[in-house]
Amino acid sequence: MHDIHNNHLNNISMYLTKEVKEEIFAKHGEKTNTGKAEAQIALFTFRISHLTEHLKKNRHDYNTERSLVLLVGKRRSLLDYLKKTEINRYREIIKVLNIRK
Repeated sequence: MHDIHNNHLNNISMYLTKEVKEEIFAKHGEKTNTGKAEAQIALFTFRISHLTEHLKKNRHDYNTERSLVLLVGKRRSLLDYLKKTEINRYREIIKVLNIRK
């Protein structure tokens, strides 16, 4: 039984591999500049969609629900920052990632 639990945990943590991160950063930022707002927003969006799917199957996973709320707040803060500083970059990332305003 212990092995089954460990395999389940390994499957959960493997959704965000190094290759997936590199692909997101290459697509929405630069390979070397992973702190760019668009890259961070894209990474948060990927994680949010994964956690949303997890919560559809596991409705009573309150720790994941809290993590999801915190992640949405971080993404919202970055989007607000972009909207305030560079509206064109904000509009582009909203359109590319298909995020509601």
